[in-house]
Amino acid sequence: MVAEFPPYEAERDRARQIKEDAIGRLDELLARLKERLEAAGCKVFFAANAAEARDYILRIARACGARRIVKGKSMTTEEIELNPVLESAGIEVIETDLGEYIVQLRGERPSHIITPAIHLSKEDIGRLFADKFGIPYTPEPEALTAVARERLREAFLTAELGVAGVNFAIAETGTLVMVENEGNGRLCSSMPETFVAVMGIEKVIAKLADLSHFLEILARTATGQKLTTYTSLLTGPRRPGELDGPREMHVVILDNGRRAMLADPVLREALYCLRCGACLNVCPVYRRIGGHAYGATYGGPIGSIVSPSLFGSAAGHLPFASTLCGACRDVCPVKIDIPRILLHLRWKASEGGGEKVAWPQAPARVRAAAGLFARAARYPVFARIAGRLGAMVLKPFARDDYLSRMPGPFAAWTRARDFPVPPSDGRPQDKSGQAS
Repeated sequence: MVAEFPPYEAERDRARQIKEDAIGRLDELLARLKERLEAAGCKVFFAANAAEARDYILRIARACGARRIVKGKSMTTEEIELNPVLESAGIEVIETDLGEYIVQLRGERPSHIITPAIHLSKEDIGRLFADKFGIPYTPEPEALTAVARERLREAFLTAELGVAGVNFAIAETGTLVMVENEGNGRLCSSMPETFVAVMGIEKVIAKLADLSHFLEILARTATGQKLTTYTSLLTGPRRPGELDGPREMHVVILDNGRRAMLADPVLREALYCLRCGACLNVCPVYRRIGGHAYGATYGGPIGSIVSPSLFGSAAGHLPFASTLCGACRDVCPVKIDIPRILLHLRWKASEGGGEKVAWPQAPARVRAAAGLFARAARYPVFARIAGRLGAMVLKPFARDDYLSRMPGPFAAWTRARDFPVPPSDGRPQDKSGQAS
């Protein structure tokens, strides 16, 4: 896709400039967006945290007498854990994105930002549908899609409330933009009488003319398409004389730690993210372990830099789950320097910094060891001598060129994995075993 689109790099640069400008004057653009949304007939609610967002949406559901809610693709509603709150109030919630529908039936969270069921095979899904719906087992994607479509169509026709996420919000016109491939988001926003759009504060951009630059690169980096199948521009609820669209439209604009990111001159760059998932697709760590292993809504490189601010100390370990290879930075459509931000967050962790995360300062022995390593790494001869001494010390513990247990403070390395025996000359080796 990149090779077929010569302006790709120029569009990346322009998209980054637009996001940098928008984040730099975020309060101004949010105020203008609210004004335009309300002028178009929307009701706007700013939620400081996940609880406020959930409570507001639950109040809307009760006010419109919703017994069934259809949801379009929205990682932000996953972030605020909306579904359990609605379900505990006796309201049926149906995910209508096919991947989200599948993982909902399995009682799982999405494992990828844009392809929620990427960890499952068609055989897995065939067995799931046979078990849940009592149909004959089939692994054929077309047949499985037809089964889901039949059930979801009935949900669209009977739901009282629709909820969906937002890809972009245009301050100039008060327009919400939804980008999708299945049409379910369009149905969620137009079929029910009441519709709620949920967005993070970082989704706002200044002008309608800015949108085209993002549409040129978003699908190419997310799914390898020239353009997504459905791009919906929503400007307010149904007007007098119009046949389609909701009678009532609400927009929930969520902070939930984003302003803390904005206040950090390094971390604020993470707010440029378009949620395309490209960094997950190229990450050697994510591809090996999958999204669920991160234990947070947002997995992969982008999740490792946004999750500590959004979810607190429970995600404080994620900046360390990276090789810092830089593939994520190279593929990002808005050129977010994710490795730099990861190093920044590691520094904050070592210094006990962070607003919402409240990382504890590293123990004195760890800081002393890191300082010793930093000094030794500046002198290759000294580092090589230390490597040889380490190899000699560890050799008696080796079995088949691997260490299943290491002594003293190094024991943590081998609690869950074996450690390769260092070469006798102290030099690192490549995969063939040759010194490099």
